[in-house]
Amino acid sequence: MTNSNVPGGGALVTILNAQSLLGVILILALCWALSEARGRFPWRLAIGAVAAQAALVLLFFGLPASRAVLGEAGAAVDGLSSSTQAGVKFVFGFLAGADGQPYSVTAPGALFILAFRVLPVILVVCALSALLWHWRILRWLTQAFGLLFEKTMGLRGAPALATAATVFMGQVEGPIFIRGYLAALSRSELFLLLTVGMSCVAGSTVVAYATILKGVLPGAAAHVLTASLISAPAGVLLARILIPREPDSESPQDFDVVAAKMYESSIDALMKGTGDGLQIVLNVGATLVVFVALIAMADGLLGLAGPVAGAPLSVERGLGLLFSPLAWAMGIPWREAPTAGSLLGVKLVLTEFTAFIDLAKLAPGQLSDRSRVIMTYALCGFANIASVGINVAGYSVLAPQRRAEVMAMVWKAMLGGFLATCMTAAVVGAVPAAFYPR
Repeated sequence: MTNSNVPGGGALVTILNAQSLLGVILILALCWALSEARGRFPWRLAIGAVAAQAALVLLFFGLPASRAVLGEAGAAVDGLSSSTQAGVKFVFGFLAGADGQPYSVTAPGALFILAFRVLPVILVVCALSALLWHWRILRWLTQAFGLLFEKTMGLRGAPALATAATVFMGQVEGPIFIRGYLAALSRSELFLLLTVGMSCVAGSTVVAYATILKGVLPGAAAHVLTASLISAPAGVLLARILIPREPDSESPQDFDVVAAKMYESSIDALMKGTGDGLQIVLNVGATLVVFVALIAMADGLLGLAGPVAGAPLSVERGLGLLFSPLAWAMGIPWREAPTAGSLLGVKLVLTEFTAFIDLAKLAPGQLSDRSRVIMTYALCGFANIASVGINVAGYSVLAPQRRAEVMAMVWKAMLGGFLATCMTAAVVGAVPAAFYPR
């Protein structure tokens, strides 16, 4: 990516980098304004978290070795996708969009059907994740990241492990690893888990998003993988600002890692992982059908008002106007801000899946390459209205005695998770585009 991808050349890019830094400050200021205790702003954590995010971006993108590893991630995603398609083709035949269509194909793009090209990837990755957990590979990674969060961000052992598990497993799956400790967490720690869960995505969906963006965003897999990892510190920081730490109820604790997910054998892990993946696929598919249908209904009602300013009213258009300032603050040029703002709104209302699909469908001139990268980070999180229900349902099972607390905090956690991914996008926007993967 070069400066030529952004209209105006190098001078404008430098201005946009500074604009992104302003966005980080504005997001922190907004969370401080909404904080339950403005006098207890975590300055050290704020400086450390932003510095850690910037350092991770430069580490992943700046070092040749890191860039090579991320490049291999793209090849791994391609391998997973092609392998998954082999299974889909075996079960669904020509519906998978493979060669050998029984009819003449006049629109090749129509062969990309979400239900057959993206959702099955979730099944395969969930099965692989269970297998890697049984082989202790994923378990070791989770413990390592948990220790990192514990030592660098001041988290206690249990929430630190759950935060790390959330990065790999998902917003409800992560807390399962400390199910026995959920009742003893402070209110601030419980809110932190909710916020981090909405600021990250699961490993199963990371590959799905990379599959959607393949061909329209250079280094798509590298960006999506990096986004999920570096949004966790932002989620921790914004959660600590919105509901500050409670020192008296968060004393150090001895925590032994408990194997919340145990499998009898490798085959058992694959079967149970596939079952878990099936539930996720059904939830994702059903949510997309319902929410897209509801928005279509709303657009139909708005359309009755007739054209306004030369175009019909729609939910997408309204969201674009509403979130344009936030998109601009992340480093998006103002002329592209309505398009970017619309994507942010779609992510919040219709889930990030729909937003990624819309991002992939944009015409080349609607967003510059740099803006596409920034929006990839802004969209890569579970903060949406559907996740509110998912979290309430999940925690009602995991910690039924704290259901009322979860319901009281979950909307603020959605806001924190949403702003966390925007903050991550702003940090990435402040980094020179020369560092971005190609």
